[in-house]
Amino acid sequence: MGSNLKISLPPKKQEPPPALLYEMMRSFSALADTLNLSQAVEELGSTRQTVRRHISHLEEAMGHKLFEVQQRRYTLTEHGMHALAPARLLLDQGSVWLQGKFKNVDGMLRVSFEGDTGWMFDQQQLPMSRIWSGKSELLREALKAWTKSEGMLESPEMLYVRPYILAYREIADCWICVEVGERSFYSNWYGWAEARSSVGRDLNQFPGGEQFMSLATAPFTDVSESHGVRIDQIVSKMRLSPDGPIQYIAFDRLLLGVQLPDGSPAIISVVDRPEEILITGVDKCLLDQVSAKGRVDFVKET
Repeated sequence: MGSNLKISLPPKKQEPPPALLYEMMRSFSALADTLNLSQAVEELGSTRQTVRRHISHLEEAMGHKLFEVQQRRYTLTEHGMHALAPARLLLDQGSVWLQGKFKNVDGMLRVSFEGDTGWMFDQQQLPMSRIWSGKSELLREALKAWTKSEGMLESPEMLYVRPYILAYREIADCWICVEVGERSFYSNWYGWAEARSSVGRDLNQFPGGEQFMSLATAPFTDVSESHGVRIDQIVSKMRLSPDGPIQYIAFDRLLLGVQLPDGSPAIISVVDRPEEILITGVDKCLLDQVSAKGRVDFVKET
């Protein structure tokens, strides 16, 4: 009986994060961006000793070296490279949260912003069940095609949704458009000529600054890292041309992680006009002010 006796040990107590974690992450991010201690110090308004101390404490807490230093030249280690993007996102989230524009609604993330020029942007993650409970046949069929294709963009299973998608690749921390479907929401809204001319551009530029852009494009990073799927609803008010009037635009956007023929990752965006506004705190009657050209007339070709 004694040989079968198992004694449960209490779990090892996890150390709390350092009290100055936010400042340590700022030092890490600044030094990683510049790879120059003097430039990082100037950017932060700090001192060399403080930045060095922050990095040292951060490496000790994480248990990994973040930088290699040779002849005063800094380079990121593999652990440092992996830690940089999450650190930037957490810093941006903290800044926008402080402004009251970053929230968690029933486990779903919501970001909002209003600019001085009348520009506004609301983005809220939706549960995946929205695909089945919603009325968009396009989003349902896109998810089915993605599943049947096993995430391969060039699979025959994807052919009937290809005219309705935008495809992106990440290049130098930007999401660059590499394909625009001629029947996509984007083509309907801007016109085919303008949409086709957008190939090769970063289509996720926002007037809210780098921190806000980081959160607005976080769904792309989320899907890219997980090779999965995500759906968000976006309501915005913007100028669709430099001299055009400010007007509302609203859409449900399904992001799907895919592979290109060479095995490299990409993301496809499938967008349709919503039947109702689901973003918490946004006027549900606002949809009446959105142009009908935002509707996608999906036809499943057999």
